[in-house]
Amino acid sequence: QVQLVESGGGLVQAGGSLRLSCAASGRTFSSYTLGWFRQAPGKEREFVARISWSGGGTYYADFVKGRFTISRDNAKNTVYLQMNILKPEDTAVYYCYASSGSANYWGQGTQVTVSS
Repeated sequence: QVQLVESGGGLVQAGGSLRLSCAASGRTFSSYTLGWFRQAPGKEREFVARISWSGGGTYYADFVKGRFTISRDNAKNTVYLQMNILKPEDTAVYYCYASSGSANYWGQGTQVTVSS
């Protein structure tokens, strides 16, 4: 059974940092693109960042460029999202995903709340 489990969310003050982790199990994800979306209350889920299977290619939404960094450890089947200079508008449930093009998997989400 494939599972993606996020952790690392929480409450932080504006300007602070959090590091999200997403551990995958049930298969090897070394050939998958891994990434993060988020969904704020009353809004649609939006793309945040993704990283290629090799880790050599990363792509970010404009609103997180320069603040967030995505990375992965294929030996641990884990993807990370380092979030710095957090803003209240970053408050959302953050979801990790794994995609091979033909198969997509999602985690259950982790809440990030940034207070002003």
